[in-house]
Amino acid sequence: MKSALQIAQEATLRPIADIAADAGIRQDEVEPFGRYRAKLSLDILDRLADRADGKLIITTAITPTKAGEGKTTTSISLTQGLGRRGHNVMLCLREPSMGPVFGIKGGGTGGGYALIVPMEDVNLHFNGDFHAVTAAHNLLAAALDASIYHGNPLGIDPATITWPRTLDVNDRELRYSVIGLGGKAHGVPRESQFVITAASEVMAVLALADGLTDLRERLGRIVVAETGDGQPVTAEDLRVAGAMAVIMKDAIKPNLVQTLEGQPTLVHAGPFGNVAHANNSIIEDRIALKLADYVVTEAGFASDLGFQKFCDIVCRLGGFTPSAGVLVTTVRATKSHGGVAFDELSKPDLAAVERGIANTAAHIAIVGEYGLPCVVSINRFPTDDESELQLLEKLARDAGAENVVVNEGFSRGGEGAVELADAVVDACERPNRFSQLTPAETPIRQQIEAIATRLYGADGVDYLPQAERDIARITSIGMGDAPVCMAKTHLSLSHDPTLLNRPTGYRLPIRGVVPSAGAGFVVVLCGDMQRMPGLGRTPAFMGIDLDENGRTVGLF
Repeated sequence: MKSALQIAQEATLRPIADIAADAGIRQDEVEPFGRYRAKLSLDILDRLADRADGKLIITTAITPTKAGEGKTTTSISLTQGLGRRGHNVMLCLREPSMGPVFGIKGGGTGGGYALIVPMEDVNLHFNGDFHAVTAAHNLLAAALDASIYHGNPLGIDPATITWPRTLDVNDRELRYSVIGLGGKAHGVPRESQFVITAASEVMAVLALADGLTDLRERLGRIVVAETGDGQPVTAEDLRVAGAMAVIMKDAIKPNLVQTLEGQPTLVHAGPFGNVAHANNSIIEDRIALKLADYVVTEAGFASDLGFQKFCDIVCRLGGFTPSAGVLVTTVRATKSHGGVAFDELSKPDLAAVERGIANTAAHIAIVGEYGLPCVVSINRFPTDDESELQLLEKLARDAGAENVVVNEGFSRGGEGAVELADAVVDACERPNRFSQLTPAETPIRQQIEAIATRLYGADGVDYLPQAERDIARITSIGMGDAPVCMAKTHLSLSHDPTLLNRPTGYRLPIRGVVPSAGAGFVVVLCGDMQRMPGLGRTPAFMGIDLDENGRTVGLF
């Protein structure tokens, strides 16, 4: 089988103007970036304000493993399958971060014959949105240090600065740094940090803003430090929020591309799932829900991270009520949770499937906590044994799945996903008891404890002294009941990446809580979670190059 990049480069794409027209988007609402991608005007929302929303489907997955699950591939193939069934469908995804693209994860445009295109453009620099977030974030950092350098008129206590700098690269050496060296003319020396752009609060603001005015106001509310007497210092206080909004004025417009089979796809914003809120923009979802009867969106990582944050943060702020959840799993990933080594996963092992189903069952239960019907999609690999597939299907049904379908979208595109499409349409028509895990205005501690015990399976929560101080400070500035955004490893239901399957008998340690006043939530740091990834021994960039004709090779 050809690589995803070969398939994408050989595909015949439709002009983006035609994709937009078929989706019900007017010509004056489209801002083309070449022939095959565009930005969309927010005026669409005003024009379609009275139109009823379509049905919202959220794709999530079991706990990630090295074996791979294929959540994006499933989201895309489901969209293609719905298109093949004649449904009016639109796909909503986040923008890939170049850190993981050049690191270990690779691209974020799907795989096999379940792709969004143009693949290279989406994965690299896509319409400049990540660059705008990086520039706006770092302008605020520069404004903060310049204010201190020029006499500190706001009375900022440098020891309280929480605003880092950012870069869209995996670079562990920048996690903790010292800036301002070189003498008095070059700044005031202090310890600082870098986070990856996808973990920036500016990225979260972009994803959660409901328009340009709201974006401007949220940027102004970002808290970067405290004064000597404990008062918060904001971007508005530094008089830089307006300039940040100017940088972001085009980035707030969603981007339009297409699937390999021509279904319209919106790609906008890119917050990470383990350190940020893990979902594409509210604006993107709102536009899609007005244009399509079925909207497929994907949350970062597993149901304990992206799905939880979609339900508790995005749906609360956006006013969304999803109709169904799709949980992605594979035989290989299930056996991995069952204790099978990576190089042994191709060998049939029914006992390992039975051991590993506990992780799938935990995630089915998490979807159920939010009152949504759960369709389990088994992403088929060529090496899968038929008896293992049948066993996994039975065990998933026994664990409470509404339906279980083997998805062959990777190898067959939309044709291989029509059964999944039918199951999802059926689930969307079933009774829906959707609700958030905790009511609005629930105190931070109660939110954390509900997530830890009801979703993660922890016995309880332990707050380190810094976390205790952080919660007291956050409460004092009026954010004591803000929605909680958990930052923890994606490799386990717990805080410990070595605890696979369905860990029990542990307590969740909270080392710190950081206010994100612009985004409107607080970030809870669990265990040793870092907000700047590092590169592995053999990162993906080693295989990426240009061939003799100037075409990209090695991108996946």
